[in-house]
Amino acid sequence: MSTTATWKKTTNSYGETEELAARLGNNLHGGEVIELVSDLGGGKTTFTRGMVRGTGSTEQVGSPSFTISKEYKAPKFTVAHFDFYRLSEAGVVGAELAEVVTDPSYVTVIEWGDIVHDVLPERRLTVNLTRVGDESRSIVLSYPSELAYIVEGLE
Repeated sequence: MSTTATWKKTTNSYGETEELAARLGNNLHGGEVIELVSDLGGGKTTFTRGMVRGTGSTEQVGSPSFTISKEYKAPKFTVAHFDFYRLSEAGVVGAELAEVVTDPSYVTVIEWGDIVHDVLPERRLTVNLTRVGDESRSIVLSYPSELAYIVEGLE
């Protein structure tokens, strides 16, 4: 079991949140699992939009709340974005998630992951987004030491 590190930053606008996420996305290699934690309207889609842009993808990012999952092609891998908000149990989508979290050709992003915590690997980045103003967010990244490369250069 590796130790968990944390990294913290407060952003002052949606643009700053998206730019921070883009820098993080640029550091991804493929095979990472990212859990986004926040209340409704907390910035999960904004963060994902920036992160996907940082991977080199030019696809439009939207919330998968109604479709449950979306995929975005990037030059080195595919970003699989899951949103379990509307589900009371994971069902078949949980099985789909279980397949991609172990696939190095994917980066997996999960919103509202409480119902799939048994599927999520311990080796994941958890992004906690807390609203501190209309557009300001407190962002706390928690990650095992082997994922420290993801936060390099974020300051």
